[in-house]
Amino acid sequence: MSTRPARALARALAVLGLTGAALLAPAAQASAAPQPIGRCTTSSGVVLAVDFSHWGGPVYRSCGTTPTTGYELLNQGGWRTTGTGHDGPAFICRIGYSGHQGGKQYPPPKQEDCVLTPPASAYWSYWHADPGENTWEYSQLGAMSYRPRPGSVDLWIFGGTDIGGTKGRPTVTPDQLRAHNARPTGVDPAPKPKPKPDPARTERRPGAGGGGETPPPAAPSEKPSASASPSASASASPSVSPTPSPSPSGSASGTAVAAPGKRVTVVDDAPPAADAEHDSGSVLPVAATAGLVVVIGGAAVFAAKRRREQ
Repeated sequence: MSTRPARALARALAVLGLTGAALLAPAAQASAAPQPIGRCTTSSGVVLAVDFSHWGGPVYRSCGTTPTTGYELLNQGGWRTTGTGHDGPAFICRIGYSGHQGGKQYPPPKQEDCVLTPPASAYWSYWHADPGENTWEYSQLGAMSYRPRPGSVDLWIFGGTDIGGTKGRPTVTPDQLRAHNARPTGVDPAPKPKPKPDPARTERRPGAGGGGETPPPAAPSEKPSASASPSASASASPSVSPTPSPSPSGSASGTAVAAPGKRVTVVDDAPPAADAEHDSGSVLPVAATAGLVVVIGGAAVFAAKRRREQ
């Protein structure tokens, strides 16, 4: 009978040991594959948008594959995050993109040291919009737990947002960020091979006994006629700058959007970039767990020894 408590303690120690080993293991590399923004459609991929307007920057949007988690989506293709010393990498404290300000992460250390959990008045809040929806939903799950649906939009904004998401809502709408194309666009098709000349259709020169081809007609002279009107040549040059073509996914890159009474926000497409080094989190939670495992393990060994002595 005296061995039952020892076995129970051994099981508890084994469970804690597995938990500690899992926490001591390095964070897995992000598995979301970055894609050009045109690869996202109304039913495939996930549009990731990050609003840097708090520091005078644009709203960058990019495309990532699914299925994946919100954390993996935010740590692929040049995106990089930093967690807090108190909560680890799961709590997004800083966000940076390699194509913006040299990859600088925001908020900068002078504004937030990312040691403790940031206050509700200044943190990155997480929002979702499912396919076809034009209303933001405040995320009730952490980035490592939430799995965005294909064709949806993920948005991160910085500022004051209460826990319920009733204050500090985004100023841009999901439709201003999402993909509107039903098929992937902006993908250059493979070049078609040039057709080979058909000998049966080769023309022969009249009166010639050989099989030589008819020489092509002489190209017209590129020298303008002396009688050409100066006003005609002037009218050939456009008088206004050409209108920029819209982004393949339905929203022009560099578009300025604003809600009534709000400051203007620019939306830019963030092209895929090389994966940045990703934060593995603070060692403080890991060290605390490892210390707990050691303490409980020592207590179990001491209790078992006392029982044997009795």
